[in-house]
Amino acid sequence: MTVSSPAKLNLFLAITGRRPDGFHELVSVVAPVNWGDTLMADMLPARPGAFTFECDDPAVPVDETNLVLKAAGAFRDATGFAGAVHFKVEKRIPMGAGLGGGSSNAAAALVALNRLAGEPLTREALGDVAARVGSDCALFLHGGPIVMRGRGERVEPLPESAAGRLRGRRVLIFKPAFGIATAWAYRQLAEAAPASYLPGEVAEARLRSWIGDRAAAAESLLLNTMEPPAFRKFPALPLLLDQLRDEFRLAARMSGSGSACFALLRDDTPVPEVVARIRDAWGESAFVVEAELAQ
Repeated sequence: MTVSSPAKLNLFLAITGRRPDGFHELVSVVAPVNWGDTLMADMLPARPGAFTFECDDPAVPVDETNLVLKAAGAFRDATGFAGAVHFKVEKRIPMGAGLGGGSSNAAAALVALNRLAGEPLTREALGDVAARVGSDCALFLHGGPIVMRGRGERVEPLPESAAGRLRGRRVLIFKPAFGIATAWAYRQLAEAAPASYLPGEVAEARLRSWIGDRAAAAESLLLNTMEPPAFRKFPALPLLLDQLRDEFRLAARMSGSGSACFALLRDDTPVPEVVARIRDAWGESAFVVEAELAQ
């Protein structure tokens, strides 16, 4: 069985505080894109209950720390599934990017297992399993833009009146040669607290205002309160984003904890010139791909 495993963009991301369990509270509008990895799941006749994993990117761990294998184990615990499955991921989403590659792979594995097992879990129950695997996993079980709250486990579709302003928007996703560890980024926020957090009521009010204004474009939604620590350590990020805003009038932000960034494209955006500016700033090793927000 083959399942798509898309990347995601945090169009709106407000970290609102730290929980007693060490996780952070957030409010985020997240949209998958029509580009990403591919996961294949093959039933094996031998070794019942065994799960194995391989990836064409040697940097991806293939041991029990991999989220695909963690998701498979969580599915087995939830359903009693006794089959043996080999997973293979064709990797396109770069690591350390804030694009949710590992979480997306885990969600794809859950979808594949549920189908192979005859759909024992409803989407809601599958979402509960996904939330136990990782904070970002559950969002990938929804096809379009969603609002994510809590530590990421509370997911609901964005109202259609607002989602329609996002679906199909062309985006340019770009990442420098370096990545940013998510744990490091959240640790920086915690050390700078409370100034690093956006109060929850402020984040919710801003989101409600955008949702309620049917004339508000996607550009006016963009926010990421995880940018300051990343920008302080890696000034190449804000320098390029400022250039793209000034030179090409693009709405550009970092996604998640970085280091990947994105820009919303207009019909008249000179994409080759934008790509040239990115490579001029970050070098030929910079990763660049054009995609669309999922329909």
